[in-house]
Amino acid sequence: MRHLWGRVRPGLIATMPVLLLAAACASGLEAWRVARANGTIAALEAGTDAEVSPGAPPPVLAARVAFLAKRGRLDEAEPLLPGLEAGDDRADLARARYVLANARMRAAFGLLARGELDKAGPLVTLSRQDYRRALRERPDFWDAKFNLDVASRLIRDYPELNRTDGDELQSEPKKIWTDIPGQPRGGP
Repeated sequence: MRHLWGRVRPGLIATMPVLLLAAACASGLEAWRVARANGTIAALEAGTDAEVSPGAPPPVLAARVAFLAKRGRLDEAEPLLPGLEAGDDRADLARARYVLANARMRAAFGLLARGELDKAGPLVTLSRQDYRRALRERPDFWDAKFNLDVASRLIRDYPELNRTDGDELQSEPKKIWTDIPGQPRGGP
């Protein structure tokens, strides 16, 4: 045993500083990446635009999505979502979906205020989908639950009605219901 230790010891003494230096460099590089990501997040939250690559860390992508959604630039925010979906942090993905849904609801409320009901409908539908996706990622997300309820009350899902010629509408009797709360179903 003593003989083996005598043979291994000089090699260990020579390689140990190299390994420690490599570990220190790796730790320093990771600290630099974290500081850079935190700086980008702080700039975005302060209102300064910062370019973010789709391969950026999830918190940076979520901050960029929030920045773009707050300014109504939803077309630029959508391509960042696959980067969040690929990551392991489901809370950032839920938050990004929630922020996008809120931006769509704000746009829909603006259209409703101007009386453009036909344009507001698809935005409300898309926001409901995003609220549901946020809840799928984080079921305890109370704000998303509340906003989904508001969006669902704004535009209801009605049964599909088959149109025929003229003013006649045909539907299956099973699919007709009263949508007024408190009214009995069926009968006069």
